[in-house]
Amino acid sequence: MMTSIFLLGMPSPASWILILVAILLLFGGKKIPELMKGLGSGIKEFKDASKPDEDNKETEKK
Repeated sequence: MMTSIFLLGMPSPASWILILVAILLLFGGKKIPELMKGLGSGIKEFKDASKPDEDNKETEKK
């Protein structure tokens, strides 16, 4: 019963296909890899910035 409550807001597979086609039409096939590359580098930078820096730990101990 609980899983059916969580699935109510999920789009169906047909909806996902429609969303992907709309994105392809909006951005074009050549622009999507650039967008994904930018998204990946942004996530990587965020993870690097959120990690505690080893150098800062050593200077704080001294």
